[in-house]
Amino acid sequence: EVQLQASGGGLVQAGGYLRLSCAASGFTFDHYTITWFRQAPGRGREGVSALSSTDGSQYYIDSVKGRFTISSDNAKRTVFLQMNSLKSEDTAVYYCAAERIPPTLVKGTWRDPRVYTHYWGQGTLVTVSS
Repeated sequence: EVQLQASGGGLVQAGGYLRLSCAASGFTFDHYTITWFRQAPGRGREGVSALSSTDGSQYYIDSVKGRFTISSDNAKRTVFLQMNSLKSEDTAVYYCAAERIPPTLVKGTWRDPRVYTHYWGQGTLVTVSS
């Protein structure tokens, strides 16, 4: 079965850290862009960070730059999101998604959830208490 499995969420105090994992089964990440999205209550789904397996490029939204790091373990077919210095505004359900996006289009499209039509993981809840 082809799927993505997201895990690692939990409850943490502000200033703390968590590491989310997105594991692929039934396919490999070759030529895919793997992106972490989040959705807070009452808000739309927001692209947080992406990793292009084609060239290793990493993308972040401004609000997480310097705090979050995306990485991968290709042997384990897993992408990680290390989240440090967590803030209450990081509270959300986090999802991972994978899509084959042409390399020239990744920079301009990775944040748009509509681009990801094939693979989505289930959400993992991150709650940051202040």
